[in-house]
Amino acid sequence: MAQSAAKEGTQALARTPLYELCVELKARMTAFAGWEMPVQYSGISEEHQVVRTNAGMFDISHMGKFALKGKDLISALQYLVPSDLSKLQPGEAKYSVLLNPEGGILDDIIFYYQGCDEAGEHRGMTIVNASMKSSDKAWLESHLENADAELEDLSEQKVLIAVQGPKAIAYLQKFVEADLAAIKVFGHLEAPVCGELGFIARTGYTGEDGCEVMVDPAAGVKLWRGLLEAGVDPCGLGCRDTLRLEAAMALYGNDIDEITTPLEAGLGWLVDLNQKGDFIGRKILEDQKKNGLERKLVAIEMEGRRIARHGYPVLSEGKPVGEVTSGSWSPTLEKAIALAYVPTAIAKKGRQLEVEIRGKAYPGVVVKKPFYRSPHKAKN
Repeated sequence: MAQSAAKEGTQALARTPLYELCVELKARMTAFAGWEMPVQYSGISEEHQVVRTNAGMFDISHMGKFALKGKDLISALQYLVPSDLSKLQPGEAKYSVLLNPEGGILDDIIFYYQGCDEAGEHRGMTIVNASMKSSDKAWLESHLENADAELEDLSEQKVLIAVQGPKAIAYLQKFVEADLAAIKVFGHLEAPVCGELGFIARTGYTGEDGCEVMVDPAAGVKLWRGLLEAGVDPCGLGCRDTLRLEAAMALYGNDIDEITTPLEAGLGWLVDLNQKGDFIGRKILEDQKKNGLERKLVAIEMEGRRIARHGYPVLSEGKPVGEVTSGSWSPTLEKAIALAYVPTAIAKKGRQLEVEIRGKAYPGVVVKKPFYRSPHKAKN
């Protein structure tokens, strides 16, 4: 399906199949990763709270969507990530990261394993960040071309809608011909959605329960309209960012990037150095595990209403020690919160730090991640 585009200066912005529906709802649109996307509808704080208390829906069709298959699929992917994929059962998924030879993160991804047929061919899906879709596709294809595995890019063929919040499953259930309550967290299945076969995963980027639904555009439009009529509020990228920050979920390009290792980013739980075989970046991670880290990503609560933004200097005893990677006002906690890289020696809970904001230092304290843990989120 060809995407329409809008002009912003000389740059063409792609539009998702739900663009017109977003405009109908008077969404405030913005340029994001080459797309014209809704940043807010009723307001960031209002949308944030509805996801924490009820349910909201997000058009995330801009994200990359790759179907993968082949007899060597799992072994080929094992070499690209630090996680052990071999234990995945059909209907299970794993969050992981693609690494470069220096142990840096090329992107964070979710791999959904769909199973193996009688001929020994494995199937799976992976969802990647919109800004990294082209480079991720090239990276994956370059490592699959010499294996019995292949990638099909479904990015322009499918709509992706995230329905998130404590009541998300109840709202979504009436449109899906499968028992959503039976899907475990990070579980997934294929089932009819609004009469057309769709892919449903119990994953998300808000810290709340919910599902991400991938369907053809026609079914996506029906689902969006149906959820809206049922009482689900549309939400934009603005509250998606404040929600994920409260849950201390990493944003690629801010909190993680190609010069950051998963150990530095607090993603050590993704790294399985006991798994058999080699993987890209393993030696770097082994060295960091053995010798220790020079820096870590920490959570900071500001002691006032001043917001620590991306790129602001972090100080310790008046001296620069790092910088903020993500920062915002937390609508749930009613506090200013931030993530930042600082030397390991001072990356301790309770440590007093300062953030330089417009030339003046404002106090903050290192706290345990995440800032907020939902009492509603389902557990396996």
